[in-house]
Amino acid sequence: MQRFNDPAPMRELLREWRRERQRIAFVPTMGNLHEGHISLVEKARGLADRVVASVFVNPTQFGPSEDYAAYPRTLERDAGFLSAAGCDVLFTPTIESMYPYGETAAWVDVPSLSGILCGAFRPGHFRGVATVVTRLFNHVAPDVAVFGEKDYQQLLLIRRMTRDLGFPIEIVGAPTARDADGLAMSSRNQYLSAEQRAIAGTIHRVLRAVADVVVAGGDATPSIETGLATLRTAGFRPDYLEVRSAESLQPPDAGERELVVLTAAWLGRARLIDNLRFTKP
Repeated sequence: MQRFNDPAPMRELLREWRRERQRIAFVPTMGNLHEGHISLVEKARGLADRVVASVFVNPTQFGPSEDYAAYPRTLERDAGFLSAAGCDVLFTPTIESMYPYGETAAWVDVPSLSGILCGAFRPGHFRGVATVVTRLFNHVAPDVAVFGEKDYQQLLLIRRMTRDLGFPIEIVGAPTARDADGLAMSSRNQYLSAEQRAIAGTIHRVLRAVADVVVAGGDATPSIETGLATLRTAGFRPDYLEVRSAESLQPPDAGERELVVLTAAWLGRARLIDNLRFTKP
């Protein structure tokens, strides 16, 4: 696996691969990797001849009171995981190479998706995500990019941004990797104490319960109220629990069948997000 901090020599290598008609896949990450990230690399390996992964803790997607400074940075461990998974290139840009004119010099935003759900509780977060992914796409110019479905709102936002800006990149969602109790794997799960980890799987059970009610023909509203109460009783501080259109993340029309139930909830100092897609009969 080759490693680059400077985008220029990496871009030259990638141009050589493209001249050889090799297909390039890209997996952007913020590091502190776990099995879920490795599953994205494995997915990418099946879609392309070469796989590029990035590790960059992006400051523009963190709010002033969020955990940018404390976010775990485990680069050498991450590099070992990526190499073992068959990654060909690890790109670890500096802040200066990603934002050469400053972090606020230019922004990319998708207003229809950036201000709802998680965006309503994390103002500016998705603008930071869209901006950094645009810059990474410009450096890597992949044929396909793989994102986890755990961050479902992010996945839809990246798809919309890619289409609207005309990037010739296929955006592929990879299934959420879960622990045995259903908890979605996340770098922030390590913030959980042993006691908190023991109850964290409740979040997935609540999503399943809401989906089951709607699939059975029931009203989502009472099941959402019950789910919120369940989370609070277990010790969570939920930001939201919602059933939305799986295509637009807007409240679904009466006849809409492809749906997703999403939640974000605090457990201690960990903000956990998860979702479950389902089809209404």
